[in-house]
Amino acid sequence: MKLLTFSTDTTDDVIELFTQSFGDAEGEAEGKVIGHLVSELIVTTPTADLQGFMASIEGKIVGSIFFSRLTLANDINAFILSPVAVSTAYQAKGIGQQLINFGLKQLKDNGVELVFTYGDPNYYVKVGFNPISEDCIKAPLVLTYPEGWLAQSLVGAEIEPIEGDSFCVDALNEQLYW
Repeated sequence: MKLLTFSTDTTDDVIELFTQSFGDAEGEAEGKVIGHLVSELIVTTPTADLQGFMASIEGKIVGSIFFSRLTLANDINAFILSPVAVSTAYQAKGIGQQLINFGLKQLKDNGVELVFTYGDPNYYVKVGFNPISEDCIKAPLVLTYPEGWLAQSLVGAEIEPIEGDSFCVDALNEQLYW
């Protein structure tokens, strides 16, 4: 397996991966929603505010993740991990975890201090995320599943409370994703 940085020449394959894997897991409509999100992330997010990574086996993209800028009410360099997809045929083989760890290392090497995600705590604790209260750092939109608001420090520091609002990139700035 090769772990790679996202390249725009793989856009169609990556969108198809997200559409198919979410469609298989949660139904065709959800697959289309997440495929659209990925397309919007790629097209509308400034390059400096989006980091994507892929897992490839024998030249086929079998996993992909995206981190996009999360603007906090201070100067901390932060990103949010969303979404994550691994091809249905390759799930439960550790590919997602390897891909996330690869992405986290790349972000750390580029000076990112905090990373957030919104998802299943049972999965994301395996790659260093921990639940965080909105009393500590507020999510950009209303959380329908508050237990899924997770964060980790990439600089080894305890996460200190940050007052004020946070803001995500335009593509994620829709309540249906939260």
